[in-house]
Amino acid sequence: MTNVRADLAPTGVLRASINLGNPVLAQGTPDEPSGVTVDIARELARRLDVPLELVCFDAARKSFEAMTTGQADLCFLAIDPARADEVAFTAPYVVIEGVFAVPAESQLHTVEDVDQPGVRIGVKQGSAYDLYLTRTLQHATVVRGDEGTAVFEAEKLEVAAGIRQPITVFVAEHPETRLIDERFMQIQQAVGTTKTRQPETVAYLHALVEDLKASGFIADSLQAAGQGDAQVAPPA
Repeated sequence: MTNVRADLAPTGVLRASINLGNPVLAQGTPDEPSGVTVDIARELARRLDVPLELVCFDAARKSFEAMTTGQADLCFLAIDPARADEVAFTAPYVVIEGVFAVPAESQLHTVEDVDQPGVRIGVKQGSAYDLYLTRTLQHATVVRGDEGTAVFEAEKLEVAAGIRQPITVFVAEHPETRLIDERFMQIQQAVGTTKTRQPETVAYLHALVEDLKASGFIADSLQAAGQGDAQVAPPA
């Protein structure tokens, strides 16, 4: 434990990067963040017996940059090959879905329909679904913005991409749009740290996540945050 504490929190304080841009994982403000990622960070700090500093951002790409530039010791990001070169991930603790929204009169009805020439998809820059769609689309074009729905509206795009929960809210608030209910990707959210950490430290984080899933900690935290429809990841 002493080795893990020294390796993971070398300054004597565990600095956890929190992405407030994903409402399933974190809510609140930078001064008063809450949600499952905050709860995991607090539990880890408690077990390591170190103070906790929550470093909050409004986008996953900023949370990732905080890790890679030494501003944070711990992050909560979707597992993605584009990040795995620099981040050592645990197994996922939560699985969420990426879905599309389209104008109500759109001729696009399935995920397969979306990937065709002339289709522009609004995404949040640097998000897991930005990385995934950039890597996998054959014909459609990704258009990046601060939010996928915002650039979708501003540039009158054919499609908006995002996480199921906020996209569903967006569609409910915009009757001129509709949801393509089928998911286009499954997003595996995991705890991460830099690959410079010792194998013992990464193994400790992996075991922590498995324990928090098995004990009901993750499910209870999601429920308390009003995100009970998010799926706890299965055991690794």
